[in-house]
Amino acid sequence: MAAIKNLFKIKESKVVGVVEGDTDEAREQVRVTYYQSGYGASKKASGNPPTLKIGLHNLYNSFENLCRKQLNEQQLLKQPYVEQQERERTELKKRETIRSINNDQKKAIITGIDNHKFEMIDVKENPEKYGIDSDKRPKAQFYIGLFLLLPITIYLFVFYISASYSAFFKDFETDTLSAAIFDADALGKAISDGWLEAVFVGTIPFVFMGLGYLVHMFLKIKGLGGYFKVFALFVLTFVFDVILAYLIEKKIFLYNATLGDSFSPVDAVNSVNFWGIIFAGFVVYIIWGLVFDFVMKEHENVDKIKGFIRNKKESIKNAILKKEELEIQLESVEQEITSINGKIAELQSKIDGFIFPVKEYLHYHYQYVEGWYQAINSELHFPIKQLDEVRSECEVVAQEHLENLKINEMDYQNIVFEKN
Repeated sequence: MAAIKNLFKIKESKVVGVVEGDTDEAREQVRVTYYQSGYGASKKASGNPPTLKIGLHNLYNSFENLCRKQLNEQQLLKQPYVEQQERERTELKKRETIRSINNDQKKAIITGIDNHKFEMIDVKENPEKYGIDSDKRPKAQFYIGLFLLLPITIYLFVFYISASYSAFFKDFETDTLSAAIFDADALGKAISDGWLEAVFVGTIPFVFMGLGYLVHMFLKIKGLGGYFKVFALFVLTFVFDVILAYLIEKKIFLYNATLGDSFSPVDAVNSVNFWGIIFAGFVVYIIWGLVFDFVMKEHENVDKIKGFIRNKKESIKNAILKKEELEIQLESVEQEITSINGKIAELQSKIDGFIFPVKEYLHYHYQYVEGWYQAINSELHFPIKQLDEVRSECEVVAQEHLENLKINEMDYQNIVFEKN
């Protein structure tokens, strides 16, 4: 047993000296050395299978120690892991850059959301700060104007329904002015007269409401063009009121007229009832138009702020959606970073560990076993049956040795013993 151990010590010193050159000649010398070692050990042990088991065990330990001492060889074997680790670190830097950019974007979005929320509150107190030409507290004026506008609108509806019915369809039964322009049952009588009369009388107030709305819209036009259009609308309304007043005054005149009397425009102009009808309609219409314009302007002031707030809410909604998308991306990037760090740590463990070249060891293992068998065949003078039994037992020992080391299959090049 001591002789076998000394033999491996001599072999190891020789192998260490030649492998460091890393040439084909050196590797051939190593192969021959292992072959000769197997041959010599088998000759001395007479091919004894237990001795082969010990010899293979020493062979493995000797080869492993030899590999550990070959730093250059280990560096070459670890180079693929080093390169893969560098690739993983490059990918890690990319993911970290993406994470940094996404975090900056997320912070900017959160800051933007906070700013939007502040502006939604601040715009009510400082609208001019945000380019909104609006009074700070227009609501009171708006509601006062609206409160005045509603009864005036009702008045104009009553007046124009009654006045238009009196002017175009009514048969006068009295000569009083109030009965002519304020007939409480004018719409009902128009319906009784026919649906055309009812539609005509019922829609005339909307014509004047439309004219009033146009006044408001034309007043928003800057320059003389807008004022000219407003003046034209007032003239048109005045002319229509004059026609209504003339027709009503004419019916009142004819109700009291005697045979031979006639009614002329001059008579209408000189009549107090004529101007009373115009005042009751046109002047109130002007008041309604001005109040309507005022109310709409105040509403626009309020609406500007509401529109600003509405836009801010929409911006906040979009920002929240963007933030959620970034959070999903960040979660994915964090998972990738964790995975890459795990791969880098695993590769570093392999780099810090020891790589055992399986195929190279198997090559030398078979050389040793070949030398062992050659010694049995040529040096032992046993009966053939006994030689067959020795070879068979040695084959079992060699196979068990590889199975115990878990390198009996040649599906991989190296075994990595990671550093814990």
